[in-house]
Amino acid sequence: MMIKIPALLSADDLIFCRRALQDARWQNGRETAGHQAIGVKHNQQVALDDPIAQQLGQLILERLGQSPLFIASALPLRVLPPRFNRYEGGGIYGDHIDNALFPMPNSDQYLRTDLSCTLFLSDPQDYDGGELMMAHPDHEVAVKWDAGDMVLYPSTSLHRVNPVTKGTRLAAFFWVQSLVRQPDQRQILFDLDQSIQQVSQDMPDHHTLPKLTGVYHNLLRQWSQC
Repeated sequence: MMIKIPALLSADDLIFCRRALQDARWQNGRETAGHQAIGVKHNQQVALDDPIAQQLGQLILERLGQSPLFIASALPLRVLPPRFNRYEGGGIYGDHIDNALFPMPNSDQYLRTDLSCTLFLSDPQDYDGGELMMAHPDHEVAVKWDAGDMVLYPSTSLHRVNPVTKGTRLAAFFWVQSLVRQPDQRQILFDLDQSIQQVSQDMPDHHTLPKLTGVYHNLLRQWSQC
């Protein structure tokens, strides 16, 4: 399941983020790459302990908490604080699958990466290339959306970032551990939630709404891991 979260960040949010990132402490992206990824990762990232990254990460987390679509599709249990990367001058991240586990900051807990998130901070016309390519059994999907849009996709996906041959591609990226581990169960719950929302809009007094809502919560109660 790939979900588009449109306009997660406002125009003012984007201006704030871009200006702040100009003063951030950038480092070679390989410093945070896993064993397999280190050979195919050629980008820059803001240092994890940079106060700017922490400030912007908190802003993004607040916006996520205000997004019904994100909540409904991800059913988040834990969200790793957002990180920030920059691709330019041919920067690329070759085919890879994200790490399965990440330590949560200031905690002895780990986050299991059920879902990966890329939040675009640069307008697509400001750089050439840089598509996020996701492999499917018989095709690939290219994602290069407007600044402020976010893509949510399974962390089990083989994916890459195509070379940025002109301009600069800025993005935030992070991972989510869902309350519901199995992707097919998350899909069922999401489809049911969206259907309930549609019926609520079209027929707000329909007698089946309480029962449908109860089915949703009973499935969530059965499948959630918390």
